Amino acid sequence: MGYWGYFVVGRSEQPLSRTAALAGVPGLLSRTTAPGGWQVWEYPGAGTGIGSMKVLARETGAPALFGYVMDSACVVVEAATPSGDAWSACLARNVMAAHLAGADGGLGVDDYFLEPADAAARAVAWAAGAGHSVSAEALLAVLEAEPGAGPEGPDAEPGEVAENLLFQLLDRLGVVPL
Repeated sequence: MGYWGYFVVGRSEQPLSRTAALAGVPGLLSRTTAPGGWQVWEYPGAGTGIGSMKVLARETGAPALFGYVMDSACVVVEAATPSGDAWSACLARNVMAAHLAGADGGLGVDDYFLEPADAAARAVAWAAGAGHSVSAEALLAVLEAEPGAGPEGPDAEPGEVAENLLFQLLDRLGVVPL
C-alpha cells in the first residue's frame, strides 16, 4: 500500500501551521522550505479533509496549493490565488480515471478535473501570481505524465510514485526546486 495524505504549499513569514486556515489541523508536519517564504507541509492520512486552500491563499496573501496523494498512484491538485481564483487538476490522469471508473455515480476524470492543457494555462497564471514566469509546456509535461514514465519520457526510475510528480510540478511552478 502506498502513501495517502496531503501536501500543503503556501508562502508566509510564519509557519503555515500557525495560520488560522490550518490551525485546527492536528499533526501537520513541516516537509521543506524554499526561497521567498515558500513552505511545504505534510498531513498524512487517507480521506481526511484539511480545510480550504482558498482561505489559506487569502490569509497569506499568496497563492496556495494542496496536493492529495492517493495510494502513491495519483494526486488531486487544488490551487487558489488570494483573489479567489481556483483550479483543480490531477496528476497520473490514467490512474485517476481508473480509480474513478470504480466509484459509484458514473462521473469520470473529465467531470472532476481540468484537461491537462487547460490546467497548464491556469497553473501559469497561478505562478504569475506568485511572481514566477513559467513554461506552459513544462507544466503540461508533468500534467500528462504517469508514475513510472516521468514527464521527460520512459527513462524515469522504476516504481516512481505520484508524489514525485507533485514535486516536479512544484519545481516547474518555480515554488520548490527539486
